[in-house]
Amino acid sequence: MDRLLNGIRAVCGFSDASMAILDELGRFRDHEVLAPFLLLWSGGVEGVLERREELEELEEPQTVRRMCHMGADLQLTQFLQALINGALAAGTEARQGAGAVAEILGIAVDLADGTGRTTPTGVFRTWRVACLPSILRPESSAPESGRAGFRAYARGLEELLDTGGQEERNM
Repeated sequence: MDRLLNGIRAVCGFSDASMAILDELGRFRDHEVLAPFLLLWSGGVEGVLERREELEELEEPQTVRRMCHMGADLQLTQFLQALINGALAAGTEARQGAGAVAEILGIAVDLADGTGRTTPTGVFRTWRVACLPSILRPESSAPESGRAGFRAYARGLEELLDTGGQEERNM
């Protein structure tokens, strides 16, 4: 966790005061995670509950597993978006920051899913289709400098993470 937070701090240029907020929120302390909480963090993939019996269904192992996988996918994709946003806001250019972003993402993926099911490459590819188009579309309100920054990070991360594309280029 320290490596993750130190990496975020370096790439995004966060101060001691900014980092103290994380500690004050208590999110990294042990706490009980209930099924309704997982429902929220997984984007409501299991649906909104209307009957008491449905609450019991949320506790079933298969349902909890689905919510955990969906929540990890969703949160890691949003994490990558926030990390790149923070790096751009701090003025960390992609040539310098892409490697650090890839490393930080790898740490986060390992913390979220130690099974190997989730990979930095998978998170990057999901981010590339779920987040990047809305920034790069002509009707986007993002300034051209922001668009250029996101394009540069996408290209840098593709070179570092998208090994399938690299293998095709080597053929």
